[in-house]
Amino acid sequence: MKKTVQAEQLSSPAAGPPRYQTCAMLALLVTVLAVPALAADDPLTIVNNLSEFIFSIIRALGIIILGWGVVQVGMSIQSHDASQRTQGFLCLFGGLLIAFAKEILAAIGVM
Repeated sequence: MKKTVQAEQLSSPAAGPPRYQTCAMLALLVTVLAVPALAADDPLTIVNNLSEFIFSIIRALGIIILGWGVVQVGMSIQSHDASQRTQGFLCLFGGLLIAFAKEILAAIGVM
């Protein structure tokens, strides 16, 4: 006569049933991994901060383009190439416009 071993007999008595272990582990994870949500009081503050961040990225790109325009103008003066000089000045003025986009928009009253 064979004895049948049930799943309850295989687990150790100190460990408890698997459902209890799962629920205890889930409760522990929910408690430990809970992150409080910190929100600003004024939604307009969030929009203004995002706008400042985006304009700082645009300004950085404008300064990079401005620097590249200066390099192109310098190289065109050295090589006496009129088309490269034109391209350099366009890049230079475009970089200036991009770098000071926020101030230009504020001056014409858009912002």
